[in-house]
Amino acid sequence: MNGVHDMGGMHGFGRIQREDNEPVFHHRWEGRVFAVEMAGVGGANIDHGRHSIERLHPDRYLAYSYYERWLGAFLLRAQETGLLAPAELAAVASDSLPPGTPPTNPEPSDTLLRGEAARLREEGRMEPRFAIADRVRARNMHPEGHTRLPRYVRGKVGTIVLSHGPQVFPDTRAHGLGPHPQPLYNVRFTSAELWGESGGAQDSVFIDLWEDYLDPAEADG
Repeated sequence: MNGVHDMGGMHGFGRIQREDNEPVFHHRWEGRVFAVEMAGVGGANIDHGRHSIERLHPDRYLAYSYYERWLGAFLLRAQETGLLAPAELAAVASDSLPPGTPPTNPEPSDTLLRGEAARLREEGRMEPRFAIADRVRARNMHPEGHTRLPRYVRGKVGTIVLSHGPQVFPDTRAHGLGPHPQPLYNVRFTSAELWGESGGAQDSVFIDLWEDYLDPAEADG
């Protein structure tokens, strides 16, 4: 996606504020939101969830805390799918929703995060197009929907350092178009390649990129 939600490489938001001894959750409701997402309530998967966050209004996205974004994305999906009735959504907004029942089809998180992905990988494109040490160029593409290809890397040349094998393709799965597994690579980009003279001479960024995001670096001469 394009827009404020893709914040990689963007300036003007100040320094990252690091919190010493930061707890896993600052508030109890954050743990509840995490549990709802991990249980796949409403049939969502991780790519659906990310795409929902990307559809939050930019003003809200920038103002929300981390788990407020998760909650906002869940409420958006709940409204669109009819998972929650209008009265229930209003109750959530006023923090008066009574304790609910467990999800009708809960799945253990290890099944969601490992079992399904492992099965889908077996059905995917097995033979990688690229090998370790190949130089590749990230495609300069601007999809309207979800993608895991950051804007700041598009059109840039990097080197493949690792192959993860076939993995579920988020660009289709986020939109209910199927898993379409394909090879996933870890690609090294020098800081100078990404940011020119302002990049550190000894610095590099390593990014996991799917095969459909990449072309041979020599393809455009």
